[in-house]
Amino acid sequence: MFIVLTGIDGSGKTTAARALVESARSEGRNALLLSNHAARRRLSLLSERFGWKLPPRLADVIETGVRLFNVLLNHARAQKFDGLVVMDRHLHCQLALRQANGLGRGRLLPWLLGKLPAPDLSVHFDVDPRLAHQRVTARGTDNETLADLQAFRTAYRSLPEFDDFVVVDAGGSPQQVLAQLNRVIAARTQGTGRPPSLNRA
Repeated sequence: MFIVLTGIDGSGKTTAARALVESARSEGRNALLLSNHAARRRLSLLSERFGWKLPPRLADVIETGVRLFNVLLNHARAQKFDGLVVMDRHLHCQLALRQANGLGRGRLLPWLLGKLPAPDLSVHFDVDPRLAHQRVTARGTDNETLADLQAFRTAYRSLPEFDDFVVVDAGGSPQQVLAQLNRVIAARTQGTGRPPSLNRA
């Protein structure tokens, strides 16, 4: 099974991805975690350290390049793996970042999304940006403002691809979120149809 997790920074998707893979392995199943990061954290830390900020378009060029490399490499790895594959982030994340920064979708990323193997399940971790900001601030490794997170959440929900996501409430504890994720996966694997999502209004 091939699963993609998306969500704003501080939504807990990476924590859930690790827990999901560790749980599967503890049950004796093959499971692989793949991260499609875009080096945003490293760029943020470098910008803070040296007191400069990259223009949005330049930052997007760098982030898109790194994200594309990771996505293509990880899809190649996933095709060779027999078992559960969990991807933490995907090209949707870059499309949402572009939207949040007032940039266009472009042609390459949407085209690639149509060409790459579709996941069996795309799960979006939805969380109040205020809670996400608290989490990001607490871990002390990112420099995201509340306004950035609010714009990022709005951008995700405006994506045409968002209607294909299964949305889970990521505002609870890691254990509660993982339980939701497991229920969503069980519903999909048992063929009971599309699992229920949050109200998107």
